[in-house]
Amino acid sequence: MTERPMSARRHAVVVGGGLAGITAALRLAEAGQQVTLLETRPRLGGLAFSFKRGELTVDNGQHVFLRCCTAYRGLIDRLCAGRLVDLQPRLDVPVLGLGADGRRTFGRLGRDALPVPLHLTRSLAGYPHLGPADRLRVVRAALALQRLDLADPALDEISFGDWLRRHGQTPATLAALWDLVGVATLNATADRTSLALAAMVFKTGLLSDPGASDIGMAAVPLGEIHHDAALAELERLGVRVLLRSRAAELKPAAQHGVRLESGELLTADTVVLAGAQDSAAALLPPGAVPGQERLAELGTSPILNVHVIYDRRLLRRPFFAALGSPVQWVFDRTAHSGLAVPGAQYLALSQSDAGDEIDLPVAELRARYLPELERLIPGARQAKVLDFFVTRERTATFDPAPGTAALRPQAATDVPGLLLAGSWTATGWPATMEGAVRSGHAAADAALAGAGRIPVDRGDGRWPR
Repeated sequence: MTERPMSARRHAVVVGGGLAGITAALRLAEAGQQVTLLETRPRLGGLAFSFKRGELTVDNGQHVFLRCCTAYRGLIDRLCAGRLVDLQPRLDVPVLGLGADGRRTFGRLGRDALPVPLHLTRSLAGYPHLGPADRLRVVRAALALQRLDLADPALDEISFGDWLRRHGQTPATLAALWDLVGVATLNATADRTSLALAAMVFKTGLLSDPGASDIGMAAVPLGEIHHDAALAELERLGVRVLLRSRAAELKPAAQHGVRLESGELLTADTVVLAGAQDSAAALLPPGAVPGQERLAELGTSPILNVHVIYDRRLLRRPFFAALGSPVQWVFDRTAHSGLAVPGAQYLALSQSDAGDEIDLPVAELRARYLPELERLIPGARQAKVLDFFVTRERTATFDPAPGTAALRPQAATDVPGLLLAGSWTATGWPATMEGAVRSGHAAADAALAGAGRIPVDRGDGRWPR
């Protein structure tokens, strides 16, 4: 698991305690470096964290991973946290549709133990939210996606929506399949998404291996994994973890200087800027990254989470997706929230690409979503709402628009010993937990190589042994 110790003990500072920073710090510490990890918040985990609300332990948002997310799964294993996550034995997504007349239609997206693409055939053939002609259109587009070369830079100049329409897709197929999956994974609709990123998601998640799209999620609050388990392992390796510590200035030199807001000055041979895109860009010295002046063009996209506690159990499955409703995905969060009210249920709505709603008042969101839940779950009409609150991540992900690839920097900069990490860097993945972990590996690889640019793509992204 550990890498060969370096002949001289070097010091590294990792700025940012999200999944990218945790990964980079662990890798550098394993290699024998003296590592300091800085995080402005009082906890690790970045944008995948938990907090207390009275008796409840609340995840800031619903974070899932797929079986194909081998780098994130590798981090989970490295933290000895495999027992803290659940992974479906086989893809199964309940999809509840609402017609214009209010009629509810229930279907499922799943897969069989057959070779790609036959593994999806039976599920698609019985998918009630699409007619026979549209199902055939989906198959044709999927086969065309399979033939795309993800290394072709021209894909990044095209919107996924335009490509889908050129391949016979209709508003029905976009809503019932392509955007159902794409908005949740890319945080943007097909019309606002780079074909390169969308093709990567669908080819890897649905068309690479029969089990690639099986869904996993934490079985405990995210903080138990991304803070508790990560902090314990970092400290076991001797990493100095400074929470509530903000890097105010970076002074590049033969030995870099990182000045904290507290006034403390840290010196390091290696600095990894593993924070959000805006905070990392603010610390970069001039000329550190090709096209650095354009980093601000890499926009952001928000995610809204609506949390509702009912006085009774309404949902018998762990989650479902919705069609024909503003509601996107609904998750049962009761089991690991610490909810102490007997018989009550805690549901969380995950609303991606939420630019039109992210700043709406709670009262307005309540008036919008409670009636929708009653339409989707008729039992909610007789239930009492015990609590209603929202969590907002205004800059949850980078904006995956066409042209994004040219704005995402590599891990290695033009300043020796200065590296970048974060899901917004050039991982080839969208802004996911998987992309964040892969970026941490890329930064560690570049630091340990000592010089020069190395490929960011680590293949399957598993932890090196």
